[in-house]
Formats: sequence, C-alpha cells, structure tokens
Amino acid sequence: MSHLDSFDPKPGTESQGDTKPTQTRVPGVIISDRLPKLAYLMNGIALIRSMTTETGAHEQGRYVLRTSYRQLNSIRHPGLGAWANHVFGKRNSRLPGNVLIGSAAGHPGSGFLPASIAPVPVPNPMAGLENTQSPSYVTDEIFRRRMSLATQFDAKFKSSHHSTLIDAYDETYREALKLMSSSELTAFDISKEREEVREFYGNNRFGQGCLLARRLVEHGIRFVEVEYGGWDHHNDIYDRIPDMLTNLDNAVGALLRDLASKGMLDEVLVVLATEFGRTPKINENAGRDHHPGAFSAMLCGAGIRGGQVYGASDERGVSVLDDPVYPEDLNATIAAAMGLPLEEEFYAPNGRPFRICNNGSPIEKLLA
Repeated sequence: MSHLDSFDPKPGTESQGDTKPTQTRVPGVIISDRLPKLAYLMNGIALIRSMTTETGAHEQGRYVLRTSYRQLNSIRHPGLGAWANHVFGKRNSRLPGNVLIGSAAGHPGSGFLPASIAPVPVPNPMAGLENTQSPSYVTDEIFRRRMSLATQFDAKFKSSHHSTLIDAYDETYREALKLMSSSELTAFDISKEREEVREFYGNNRFGQGCLLARRLVEHGIRFVEVEYGGWDHHNDIYDRIPDMLTNLDNAVGALLRDLASKGMLDEVLVVLATEFGRTPKINENAGRDHHPGAFSAMLCGAGIRGGQVYGASDERGVSVLDDPVYPEDLNATIAAAMGLPLEEEFYAPNGRPFRICNNGSPIEKLLA
C-alpha cells in the first residue's frame, strides 16, 4: 500500500501525485482525504510513519512482516497468531484460536509449532467456514464408522513411528472434528448480522472480512488476520486506489466504532500493516513501484496510546528521517501489548532457539 496516498502524504511535493490531504482530529496530523472516517477517529489511533524493511519482494516481505524472520529453506517460522496461541492457549476451547480471512497461499502458518495452532483459512467471509457439514448421505453412524476405520488403518504406522509431527496431525484432526460438532460455528456466519450492520462495514470482501473478524473475537478467537490484496499499483494508480482507500476507510472505521460501542476496544488491538511502501516517483505507466525504504502502519485499541504519530519519513517519503521501525519492532510492539514473553527462548525441532519477534524492540512510546 502506498504510504504517500494513505497515512503519510507529502503535499506540495512531486511525490504526492493526485491524492489530496485532509486534517485529522489530531492537530497538525494529515492523512489522505480518502480516509475521512479514520481521520475523525485519529484521537484513538497511533500512526507509525517510519516503517522500513530490507526487501522489496512481496513473498519475502510478507513473510518477514508475519514472522519477524527472513525466509530460510531449512525451517519455517511461526506467525504471530500461532505464537499467541502457543503461549496463552485458546480462549474458546470449541473454536480455533487463529483464523486467516483471505488467501492462505504462502502464509507461514504455525511454522515449527504444532499444526493445530495454524490459522484456519476462510477464503470468502460471505461464505463463512465451509465444509463443516457431512454430506446428507453420510449419517452420524456412518461418519463414526469411517473415523474408526481410519484410526485402525493408522494404528500400525503410529506404533512404529513416534513423532511430534504425527501427534500434531492427529491433534489437527481432533480439533476439526470438535469444530464440526460445535454449536458456536455460527460465529463464522455473518448472515446472522443485521443488514444495516453489514452495510456499515461495506459490501465488499474486505469490509465483510472485518465484520467477520469482529464476530470471531467476540466469540473468543484470539488472533484474526484479514487480508486486503490488490495494492500492487504499478499501473494507473489513481484509477484504482481511490475505491480501495474508500473500502479500507469504511471497513476499518466501522470495525473501530463497532468494537468501541460494544466495549471491546479496550481488549482488542487492531493493526493495519503492509509489507512495504511504494515509490515517491510516479513511473511511466502512471503507477508506483515497490519501495521498502519507508512506509506506514497503524495501531488502535488495547495496549496502545492513541492520538500520536511515531517516526517520520523525509520530505519526499523516500527514506526514514526519524526513529526507524522494522517489521520485527512492529511485531514486538504488538506482542508487548498482548503480554507475550519477548525474551524467552523457544526451541524448534532442530534444537535451535528462537524468540517470538527475533529480538525486535517494542515501541515504548506507543504502549499504554
């Protein structure tokens, strides 16, 4: 996502492009005029304008943002949602503790931690969690017999191969079976919401994804990630980004207001982040290219002191001017707000020790 067209505009410079700034409710703080709802809510929001990273490639950038570690061929690192459930456990024993609303392709999942705490993918929030009901021709008795038969088939193999991977596989199946029989599956059904609430969030996948995220945390799911792809605007950025920013503003603004109205914002932390920014220079195709040197992030809610901006990019948005923040620092700030043990070492199956945010430093000025 372009920082210059969202949370770090540079009016009066060649970098700005067609996006116009608007004044927020925090004196002296401006953001894109396509984000009026977030501008109004800025008293509760903390902006980071000094994000920076070393990679401008999507896959590697997303991996670092989610894990705080670089990709390696020898090991896969856990995402922050897996860490939270590994340390604290699930808040609702009948539902998964970690959900990804969007594409699971390339997601690090639970990394070297148990597979049972990997995010459960929900590709389409309008459809909810699919394939949770047996076909009509499979009765409960037939289903139990099939599961019993599968257990018998596996028994010899399990008796001769003792492995934590096999245990994790079994645990994943047990969790899936428990979920299929849970009465709380309605948490995934946004059709239970009033039509005006659904419209409040925006009639698009990201808006409905944010509504589903609210329902899930309301039912005790500890960590929810909502993807909003499509920001790779190498071409015709100003034909495409206005609608995306409007959808973002409506959805995140609605989520913050909804959580606040339900008294949940003191317990829920909302984070908006991207793997890198975009070039201050508009290219020959009227777009912006990849730019890891400087970009922005936003936090609001539990554990965060709002109404402030941390760090700064230079006058053109090319590089960080003050207080650089790396992805591992952003994650450490989230983890610190959650109460995760940042100094503790956890051992992967290969015996190597890892820390939750790879020695990232929490931004103390943002923490309440």
